Amino acid sequence: MNDRIILHSDLNSFYASVECLYNPKIRDLPVAVCGDPAARHGIVLTKNQHAKKYGVTTGQPIWQAKQMCPKLIVVEPHYDLYLRFSKLAREIYYQYTNQIESFGIDEAWLDVTGSTKLFGCGVEIAEKIRKQIFAELGITVSIGVSFNKIFAKLGSDYKKPDAVTDFNRENYRDKVWPLPVADLLYVGNATDKKMRKFGISTIGKLAESDTRLLYSNFGKIGIMLQRFANGLDHTPVTVNDENSVIKSIGNSMTTSRDLVTLEDVWVTLLMLSESVATRLR
Repeated sequence: MNDRIILHSDLNSFYASVECLYNPKIRDLPVAVCGDPAARHGIVLTKNQHAKKYGVTTGQPIWQAKQMCPKLIVVEPHYDLYLRFSKLAREIYYQYTNQIESFGIDEAWLDVTGSTKLFGCGVEIAEKIRKQIFAELGITVSIGVSFNKIFAKLGSDYKKPDAVTDFNRENYRDKVWPLPVADLLYVGNATDKKMRKFGISTIGKLAESDTRLLYSNFGKIGIMLQRFANGLDHTPVTVNDENSVIKSIGNSMTTSRDLVTLEDVWVTLLMLSESVATRLR
């Protein structure tokens, strides 16, 4: 049985990229899109590559981001624009496959297994999509190519911006296994810290860990993560589209630091609530 060919597409610094596209004057400057720029404690939703060089991270309060980058340009989000560009990107994906699973507004998995006879191998298809998105939308995308969804997601994160990364059966031990275990999808901060206590600092060490140790300390999730580390992910790309019934609307984020005060928690909840409310409207 031949392997599937899965792509994971991640539109680079999506909100900031769209804002810079519509305002060329700020394109070469450090830019952050924030939940409520008028509020003293607004939070960074997305930053461009120029801001990233100063250490600005998603989830930072604006005041902290401006301490790191005094010339940071803060803009408010325009979700109508982001939704439009997300839809346009999806229309490009549909030119190569109808098996598309959204993973947020700026990310998606594509199963292109059945498209190779028309468009070439997975890397060739990814390159065509990357070039087409830049030519037609004016923004960049990073795409991971692999034989499963987990490694494809890792590939899109591996090199940014504007890149294609191929993790296949021949190279994943050399390229994926040395990566920090926190890079693996579904390994959150708490799990990462706990794994490091057992000496599991990389994806490779997780892949080769004692199964009994993982089960006794992490339960079924530990076994599942070990399977992912070994490339044993058979979950399908779930086809969903804008005509699907929307059962719920939510938003989540991983903060750049622990929330240690009630004010930290309040500001984070406020930002997430603003995002959900906008999508509901």
